[in-house]
Amino acid sequence: MSPEKEVSRIIDQNGLQQLIALLRRAGYNVVGPTVRDGAIIYDEIAGIEDLPSGWTDRQEAGVYRLERRDDDAFFGFNVGPSSWKRFLQLPRRRLWRAERDENGSTVTVDEDAPPKYAFIGVRSCELHAIAIQDRVLTGSAYQDNSYAQRRNAAVIIAVNCGQAGGTCFCASMSTGPKASSGFDLCLTELLDETGHRFMLEVGSETGRAFADDIVTRRTNDADHRAADAAVATATSQMGRTLDTVGVKELLQQNQDHPRWDDVAERCLTCANCTIVCPTCFCTTVEDTSDLDGSHAERWQRWDSCFTLDHSYIHGGQVRRWVKSRYRQWMTHKLAHWIDQFGTSGCVGCGRCITWCPVGIDITEETAAIRDAVAHEGGSA
Repeated sequence: MSPEKEVSRIIDQNGLQQLIALLRRAGYNVVGPTVRDGAIIYDEIAGIEDLPSGWTDRQEAGVYRLERRDDDAFFGFNVGPSSWKRFLQLPRRRLWRAERDENGSTVTVDEDAPPKYAFIGVRSCELHAIAIQDRVLTGSAYQDNSYAQRRNAAVIIAVNCGQAGGTCFCASMSTGPKASSGFDLCLTELLDETGHRFMLEVGSETGRAFADDIVTRRTNDADHRAADAAVATATSQMGRTLDTVGVKELLQQNQDHPRWDDVAERCLTCANCTIVCPTCFCTTVEDTSDLDGSHAERWQRWDSCFTLDHSYIHGGQVRRWVKSRYRQWMTHKLAHWIDQFGTSGCVGCGRCITWCPVGIDITEETAAIRDAVAHEGGSA
């Protein structure tokens, strides 16, 4: 029986604890959502006691607040400031180091085996983001070997969304809120008069091996109705929408639209949107050395198209002005990315809206250009 055709199962809270324990015994560093510094982030967890039980978040443009729920849901929140990208494409890593002494010079390339990760709580939009990064970083002859090693070793336990936030628009991007592929196991959290439980779906042979070692029962009609209702609720709660029809042509044909000047007056070029985005992949390298020249290192770190030096070539920066940098980011995300990689670079997670200090909204900016063009009778 293929994983896709397998009958789903039900586990309780003890079953979820069993799953975490099994993963840890198998040598995985288990990473999941946890509360820290006023936000729900992804970090290593030891058990269900580390999950954000009873917490949710309120998100709007430039607004993020933790709030208490009226139940003990483990996954009753929306995506936060951190994404799984942080564990797959490291924010900063050393590429090599060199030492020089009286005997000559030695260069050592950093090739240590990366840790094995098990991600618990991956939302559908985030599964699509990981798939996009797979395409960018491993889908050609020029692969990011560090990313590939971490990605190939990872086990993914997805969670279907039971609620949506004020900046979510994954339904518009066809990336959620229900996970359909890209996971080893998938959970749907159910809380009702019959108790607190999780529907467990198997998505791979690796996932089945872990599921077979957990105490489960088969699902019934009531479980399926509850799971369908949870996803339907999330779909109905989307706080944003984005009309994707012709968006590539809309942006590519309106590079000089006055709306770009309007957004440039508000944008701080702080790069928050690119740092929290789960698909942005730009990096740069930095070289450091001792004053006496005996030790040198090269580091790779995340970069952003909002930094002035990102577009530097011999003679100066290509994109010196805020307008050109914001336009580059948004047009690449929604248009040029399709030409390069065959898919949009946006998964509708809403992070760039929530974590923009001045509340710039990619859905609002796209709609403003579309409405203006339609009113003016221009290109759409």
